[in-house]
Amino acid sequence: MKPALSLYIAAPRGFCAGVDRAIKIVEMALEKWGRPVYVRHEIVHNKYVVDDLRAKGAVFVEELDECPDDRPVIFSAHGVPKSVPNEASRREMIYVDATCPLVSKVHIEAARHHENGLQMIMIGHAGHPETIGTMGQLPPGELLLVETVEDVATVEVRDPERLAFVTQTTLSVDDTIDIVAALKARFPAIVGPHKEDICYATTNRQQAVKAIAPKCDAILVVGAPNSSNSRRLVEVGRKAGCNYAQLVQRAADIDWRALEGIKSIGITAGASAPEVLIKEVIDAFHDRYDTTVEVVETAQENVEFKVPRVLRMPAVSA
Repeated sequence: MKPALSLYIAAPRGFCAGVDRAIKIVEMALEKWGRPVYVRHEIVHNKYVVDDLRAKGAVFVEELDECPDDRPVIFSAHGVPKSVPNEASRREMIYVDATCPLVSKVHIEAARHHENGLQMIMIGHAGHPETIGTMGQLPPGELLLVETVEDVATVEVRDPERLAFVTQTTLSVDDTIDIVAALKARFPAIVGPHKEDICYATTNRQQAVKAIAPKCDAILVVGAPNSSNSRRLVEVGRKAGCNYAQLVQRAADIDWRALEGIKSIGITAGASAPEVLIKEVIDAFHDRYDTTVEVVETAQENVEFKVPRVLRMPAVSA
């Protein structure tokens, strides 16, 4: 007989509106212009998604100089520095910006504060494409990066009375609260975002993990190692009381030996993980256990972002 197992499925989980839009942009570009279509950086951080689009004709590169002038190029959902579209325009390339609108919102905020003479501080992860893209919206030195509360104590600013801050959209909500508190304590005049920068999908998925964590002996997060929001879900699960929280890309990555003897497990997925991979993981537990399933829903999402107008127009010659 199979051992009994309670399966708690977090909701919301998986694809967010920004990821869904970015994937559609690549697919529509392939329909409009044919293959190949170039994509600067992974369109979203998920190997399954990238491999599927590559099979359809997308070519993924890291820099614009790897793209020919005569084929369309798409900028990833994470956003790019201003220099990238500027260079694409100089080369008279066809390009489509798949930056998530909620990331673009942060770019607009940073530009607005800069125009008002404020130096910016960004809470984010060094080296992440979103952080690189956001910092690249302003001249060097105008947007300073902090990653931790400790960084706040040492950051050197031009004028403590003329500051504003923005955040990466995929951060841990709880960690960011602590960093913002430290910024406000050191720089009381600092100006915050008009509306929270951490996106709705990141917040909702973290809340769902907090809801299932106390019920679970283990939590698996379906997502890629380079996905910031997926890695944050693992951290949130551990902090919420589930000591064993791990990231898996798909069912083949599950460490069954580490799960021996468990009675309950939670499953969720980062915002760039497709539902097919989540189902694959759930089915793997059905195969090995006598499962009872409970979906734990903490929010409902009905957000949808429109694709750029250029993709809804007749094809143009490249």
